[in-house]
Amino acid sequence: MELVTYIGIALLGLLVGELINHLIKYLQGQGKLCSVLSTSVEGEKAKWYEYTYFLQYILCKGKDKRNNAPLPKVYALAGIANALVYIGIYSVYHISVIGVIYGLCGSVLIILSVIDLRTFEIPIQLNVSILLLGLIRLGLDYENWPLYVIGFISVSGFLYLVLLLSTWILKKEGIGGGDIKLMAAAGLLLGWKLIVLSLMLGCILGSIIHITIMAVKKGEQMLAFGPYLSLGIIIAMIWGEQLISWYLKLIIIS
Repeated sequence: MELVTYIGIALLGLLVGELINHLIKYLQGQGKLCSVLSTSVEGEKAKWYEYTYFLQYILCKGKDKRNNAPLPKVYALAGIANALVYIGIYSVYHISVIGVIYGLCGSVLIILSVIDLRTFEIPIQLNVSILLLGLIRLGLDYENWPLYVIGFISVSGFLYLVLLLSTWILKKEGIGGGDIKLMAAAGLLLGWKLIVLSLMLGCILGSIIHITIMAVKKGEQMLAFGPYLSLGIIIAMIWGEQLISWYLKLIIIS
């Protein structure tokens, strides 16, 4: 029965991944919301799997046969990533209000990551969406409101200070305003402990992955920080409490 549930959660993640792909294109100004491909280049009716980005990529082996061009891998990866996030969240929170809130946040973070990687910008609508989820989370646990309010201002305030100092000393922005807004919104959702962990994870993973990319591509590459911060937030949402507990036990033992 549990296996069936996990399969259902994975399928739900893939289904929402289809909406994610439409939202990515919509927010980049590449198409209408909920648009689908209805006819082929020759005017023939599209095959059933061509109505979904994920299945089209898999069954057509990464090629858009209508335009004789490769399909962006993001259309397959977004659905897979969303399914994995849903499975991870369900494994910890099961079917619960918090699980649903975190699942929605995970989907928004996937959209945000893809767009930031492509454009080096984070649409304000995505940060506002996470902020609204944070307000709901605050309302559900209003007795512990200082935890979330401090989370809202702690990391984002630190990053804003980094922005001011880098602009003053280096004469260029050391971090984007969208990243600061992201950590403010996510801090309200997660609270100060988990958002600090998110920043630490994002910095560590970002450094490792970005240095690896530069080594492979033999040159300096522009850094989109949003995806790494998003990855840190997702890990903190799912395993943050366990990681903090493990770290505290490690300190006590040592």
